[in-house]
Amino acid sequence: MKRLVLATTIALVLSACQESEQVTTEAGQGAGASVTAPTQDSGQNESQRLQSLVNAFFQESLSRSPVYATFVGVHSFDDKFDDPISDKSLKEDLAFHQGYLARIGEIDANSLQGQDRLTYDIFKRDRELAIAGHRFPGHLQPYNQMWGVHNFYPMLGSGGSAQPFQTEQDYLNFISRTKGFVEYMDSTITAMQEGMEKGVVLPKSIVLKVIPQLQAHIVDTAEKSVFYGPVRMLQDNDSLTAEQKARLEQDYEKMIMEQIVPCYQRLLDFVQSRYLTAARDSVGLSALPDGTAWYEHMIATHTTLPLSAEEIHQYGLQEVARIRKEMEAVKEKVGFQGDLPAFFEHLRTDDAYFFQSEEAVIDAYQAVKEKINARLDTLFEIRPKADYEVRAVEPFRAASSAGASYQAPAPDGSRPGIFYINTYDLKAQPKYLLETLSIHEAAPGHHFQIAIQQEVEGLPQYRKFNGYTVFAEGWALYAESLGKDLGLFTDPMMWYGRLSDEQLRAMRLVVDTGIHAKGWTREQAMTFMAENSSMAASDIEAEVERYIAIPGQALAYKVGERAIRQMREKLKAMQGERFDIRQFHTQVLIDGAMPMPVLESKLVRWAKQQG
Repeated sequence: MKRLVLATTIALVLSACQESEQVTTEAGQGAGASVTAPTQDSGQNESQRLQSLVNAFFQESLSRSPVYATFVGVHSFDDKFDDPISDKSLKEDLAFHQGYLARIGEIDANSLQGQDRLTYDIFKRDRELAIAGHRFPGHLQPYNQMWGVHNFYPMLGSGGSAQPFQTEQDYLNFISRTKGFVEYMDSTITAMQEGMEKGVVLPKSIVLKVIPQLQAHIVDTAEKSVFYGPVRMLQDNDSLTAEQKARLEQDYEKMIMEQIVPCYQRLLDFVQSRYLTAARDSVGLSALPDGTAWYEHMIATHTTLPLSAEEIHQYGLQEVARIRKEMEAVKEKVGFQGDLPAFFEHLRTDDAYFFQSEEAVIDAYQAVKEKINARLDTLFEIRPKADYEVRAVEPFRAASSAGASYQAPAPDGSRPGIFYINTYDLKAQPKYLLETLSIHEAAPGHHFQIAIQQEVEGLPQYRKFNGYTVFAEGWALYAESLGKDLGLFTDPMMWYGRLSDEQLRAMRLVVDTGIHAKGWTREQAMTFMAENSSMAASDIEAEVERYIAIPGQALAYKVGERAIRQMREKLKAMQGERFDIRQFHTQVLIDGAMPMPVLESKLVRWAKQQG
């Protein structure tokens, strides 16, 4: 259901550590002050009511979505899974949001200031959007190759994610949680059957990508399962006796072979024998019942701005054309003889632009990390306390995963952030992307924004673990644009890498709206991307199928970057010579993720407070 998908996705991306160095808040505290979101004296009674309401919502969310609780570091529900998909659970979810919207409406917003007003605006908007989303049957499409419990649960159970595996009770908790997971997985089959009856089914191309993801977990011995990872961890666990280890190993083998494998087998059999036949040839959301309105809702969800598909499409076309001209300039600078399509083909095929091993990829990104870290003080007066490390994407999910991604630190500081690089296809990881991709996924991109959000003291937990695609991805793409200011992109090909990355985000505006609002085919979208970039064919295919699977999400990058850039220019015009880029970055980051309109209002208020 929507609640599980959204909560899990937010948790995977946003869970981070709790303590921070000193930063600045909207209330105007200096950089040397304690990081605390202040409570205003004015309207104290309404402030207390607001804080109680938002805290109650967060706590109830944890009990309603136990998996979300695990990812935010609350382990009271580690033995439970989210409720199966059903009419009852969907109605309860709708009533949940409606009830809190009614309660927030009883609070006098005009009496709130500072952090309280931000919290009010964010919370009210989120409840309204959640309620509006219940109009659309997203629960009838519970899986795709990018998101879904079939993929995240193996990560959770591998022993390398948020689920703890230290004590005997930790292991028993996961065994108990798996019973709920199996019930949920079985409920998705019922939901997809309903989707077949109502004509709300996935495109065939997406279903074909999901099938091998399911097959990966159907094994003939427990040792071959990714879920066996915690068993291997037992040998280094000195807190457990030999008898406990032997018993847990036996219980885990039973869980894998009698619960998990049959569960995946049932879903695979259904998908292959029935669902694939019913899957649609169309790929756009507008091809589904109420699909046009559904896509409009997805645009509003992911961008937080009142934009139309046509407006976004035209902006994308303009940006693609502009970036092509800059790519032409790079081609001339490096002395390539031939036109731009020939240059693209050269970059796709010349082995000099690619790594020869997974180890070489990881080592190169580690070196770039150190280079960037040495220069961050020129543009930032704050940094997250948490560090991050560079890892290759695990083999079981590499074939269908993005080229790179970021997972935030654990809330309790037990693990650092993780900058994942997908080494499945080395031709999809050209060397010239090193600097721009590192900036985007790690520092000062996602790692800065997400970790700092979790480290600010005094923010309601709801905001600490909340997220908006347009804020997170808009910030990361904006961070890329700071590369030259950080002393990077001095190599023409590294600058081409920045242009290539920006071009990808510009093409997304065209392709996503083309697919979901203009009737573009999968092949039409792939051709457009091939003609306007040097991306590998496999990367283009994965990107296009990503846009098909999660409509509107890819719009947030470029739209968010533009919004932050426009805010920067607005404040620069307001403050004149007093404008300080380091302070601007602090103000964007210090109060956590928020919708773009709320961020703009907050920045304008701050600028006025500065005189």
